[in-house]
Amino acid sequence: MQIFIEDNYEAMCKKGSELIASAIKENPNIVLGLATGSTVVGVYKDLVEKYERKEIDFSGVTTFNLDEYVGINPDDEKSYHSYMKDVLFSKTNVDIKNTFFPSDYSEDYSKFEDKIEILGGIDLQVLGIGGNGHIGFNEPGSSFGSRTREITLTAGTIKDNARFFNSEDDVPKKAATMGMGTIMAARRIVFFANGEKKKDIVKKALQGSVTEDIPASVLQNHKNVIIILDKEAASELE
Repeated sequence: MQIFIEDNYEAMCKKGSELIASAIKENPNIVLGLATGSTVVGVYKDLVEKYERKEIDFSGVTTFNLDEYVGINPDDEKSYHSYMKDVLFSKTNVDIKNTFFPSDYSEDYSKFEDKIEILGGIDLQVLGIGGNGHIGFNEPGSSFGSRTREITLTAGTIKDNARFFNSEDDVPKKAATMGMGTIMAARRIVFFANGEKKKDIVKKALQGSVTEDIPASVLQNHKNVIIILDKEAASELE
């Protein structure tokens, strides 16, 4: 596990975007696993700027998103489909035919897993972390061997995500998510966290016991994971 601690959010995003851009340059047909949420907005913004400067080309890139709400239209502005279009897909030359979400396979989530396998697996997986330690929407108690499936969101996650909706009542109660086993099968993982509110869970995930009660703690067992934090999120680390 490599840990990089940057001075602030902007520096964290720059570090991450440089790493991802280098991976794309090394392998123009790379398979990326992508996260959503406020933490990685700046990372995608930096990648778009690199694309605009013609430093990277997304035309051969394939993407698999970690998750999507269940019961929300992909065109809804609150959906993760719309998020990805807004922050990355519509601003680069990513081929939309090569972008995949778990919710697109709601009739049989194993076909999402099959698609990943057919394309050779995920080369680089981008992750953030939820307040309770979830990665993707794998809530506490999720099996480390779990695969893509539908999951019921905890009250805490619904409360955390209410800031993106009009109220808690509007937050979908279920999501389709890559499983823990799916995530851990990625050849390389880049994990981001920022802000003081994440410092306690970052400490537990990276330096506490490896337990399904803190899903992100499983990353301690991955052979090639890069952690990029700002100083606030890293402030409790030893």
